[in-house]
Amino acid sequence: MAPDLEVWLGQLTLHLRQFPIGDLGFVTLPLPIIGVVLGALLLVFTIVGAGEKPLRYVVPPPKLPEETKVLENPNIKTPGTTAIQCYAPATGQFLGFVNPSTPAGLDRAIAQATTAQEKWAKTSFSERRRVLRSILQHVLDHQEQICRVSSLDSGKTMIDAQLGEIMVTAEKLQWTIKHGEKALRPSKRPTNLLLSYKKGTVHYEPLGVVAALVSWNYPFHNFIGPVISSIFAGNGIVVKVSEQTCWSAAYYTSIVRGALEAHGHDPTLVQSVVCWPQTAGHLTSHPDIAHITFIGSRPVCHHVAASAARTLTPVVAELGGKDAAMVLDSAARDLPRIADILLRGTFQASGQNCIGIERIIATPKVYDKLVEMLAPRVRALRMGLDQDVGAMVSDASFSRLEALVSDAVKAGARLLAGGKRYIHPDHPQGFYFSPTLLVDVTPDMAIANEECFGPIMTILRAPASTAPGCASAKLFLPFAVPVPLGSVGVVVSE
Repeated sequence: MAPDLEVWLGQLTLHLRQFPIGDLGFVTLPLPIIGVVLGALLLVFTIVGAGEKPLRYVVPPPKLPEETKVLENPNIKTPGTTAIQCYAPATGQFLGFVNPSTPAGLDRAIAQATTAQEKWAKTSFSERRRVLRSILQHVLDHQEQICRVSSLDSGKTMIDAQLGEIMVTAEKLQWTIKHGEKALRPSKRPTNLLLSYKKGTVHYEPLGVVAALVSWNYPFHNFIGPVISSIFAGNGIVVKVSEQTCWSAAYYTSIVRGALEAHGHDPTLVQSVVCWPQTAGHLTSHPDIAHITFIGSRPVCHHVAASAARTLTPVVAELGGKDAAMVLDSAARDLPRIADILLRGTFQASGQNCIGIERIIATPKVYDKLVEMLAPRVRALRMGLDQDVGAMVSDASFSRLEALVSDAVKAGARLLAGGKRYIHPDHPQGFYFSPTLLVDVTPDMAIANEECFGPIMTILRAPASTAPGCASAKLFLPFAVPVPLGSVGVVVSE
């Protein structure tokens, strides 16, 4: 296992260094981070699980139509059929049709997973680890193929796929392999004086069949993430993938099923389905679903939660975010490295990241220098699958993004780059939005409060501070937090 990971680290490092604008430092930051993470992976797999060797197995990649066809107006809906039309967002290339599930089809998927789960629940943690190790081995062996499928289906670049599909999946697999059993062991709980003659212990048992409704921005990782946790806990799972990226779902499902089958388990334990919104309620209110994970927007989650409430099914939701990166005065000498972080955090996967940087808040001492440093680099970003910034999954948000930028400019913000949709000279049917830099944004502007989920970098000037060093953070934390969305703050200082 360790040699395979070592080879992968070398390949990924080489790939990053060959990135088109590496000389501008756009991706220089991730190299040490990736080195640390994967170095830890090497150590872990050298000393852990010597008796749980992975099995290799074969999964054929999805087939493209024999004739290359570029759609005039790419859309998942097409007249005359209820099938989902799949296309490549970066080029408009037709990929094929996928038949959506009906309520009866959802019932069959849940029933198959239920039957398989009854036996799977009796497996040991060691047996489950073997399956995860084989999945990890397959991911490392076929990382380029997995990335190409994701890139084709979602429009992201290969480097974005390496970072957002492969690295995070490998990390989740290795963490679960190493720590999963410990996390699920029975654990003691304290009692009180009245119950001193009793002992309190928490035992974790499989729920049964769970469901995950996942978003389109990372087709592989968003699919396999809940699968890893669910099957290790002894559950079966039905994953409803997005209509926008359902072309790749059968292939990614086969990767998990291949590992189950290789180890002698029922592959129907893991199901993937896709359906139109009017059918999704049948899944979320199904009495045989024990738990729901949802990744998506707040408006859609209201429907999911209301539907799940009919059967009192618990829901865990990951919704929108407006994450802020706060750059303090004390970081003035480290701005080149910080600029690398901000570029990657903002433009990874064309800004379609649940935890991407949506706002940069800089204190007065560093504000002008940071803007001066970022402006030429944002303008230099090139668009295309083999360039710096890939396509967006569709043009559904383009008018909204253009309006947010336009309204901000009218209110006093300065637009230094982008701000509108981009017609690619080689792929005019592709869905590209120009990498955008908007500065002098203020907290009252809509773009400072609404999730963009696109390649838009906004910079706000924090209030002046008389306090030295990191103490200035206290002044603008309230400046950063009050938005009606989830927010993760990153404070950058020396």
